[in-house]
Amino acid sequence: MAYFAAVLARTGAGWDVSETELDDVETLADLTDLARETAEDDDTVLVFIEQEDAWFAVLRIDGEDDPRIFVSDAAAAARSSYGSVLTDELIEQDGEADFDDLDGLVAELDDENAASDEDDETDEDDDEPADGRGATPVGPIGDSELLSEFGLGQAALLELAGEGAAPGDALGEIAEALGCGEVLEAVR
Repeated sequence: MAYFAAVLARTGAGWDVSETELDDVETLADLTDLARETAEDDDTVLVFIEQEDAWFAVLRIDGEDDPRIFVSDAAAAARSSYGSVLTDELIEQDGEADFDDLDGLVAELDDENAASDEDDETDEDDDEPADGRGATPVGPIGDSELLSEFGLGQAALLELAGEGAAPGDALGEIAEALGCGEVLEAVR
């Protein structure tokens, strides 16, 4: 599978963009470390990843803060090695959030029990676990507001990730909004 990955490091003069290899990336920590190596002081670093026009991801690292992640199509990304590094983290975070809300969990379990009483048949081809946790959603996942302070709000990012959108074009439009479209295009 062909991937394109670029690191965009914010500097005093704008963005420094460079293509990067992901060969040594096996975990989110590896990817985060790769990005931090390019940071000037504790400035923002973005990592753009695209796989054969099937999905794209943006990873944002601000200094020593935890990375913020947005993936355009979780189901497509989860089927690839680099995408699964990101989606696994996001799905794990969502699962932890579910347990933070005990009332929501109880209501969810009550709904599931009612649904199973109504329909005793089980679909053998269903990839989703019976409790719904750990399942990879179809469509965008993650922090859709990670680029808001750079002028690309949640609605615009979700539109770029929408059905029928081309991931390569989406990354180009994101780079344009950041003011480094031509530089990104030069490393593609």
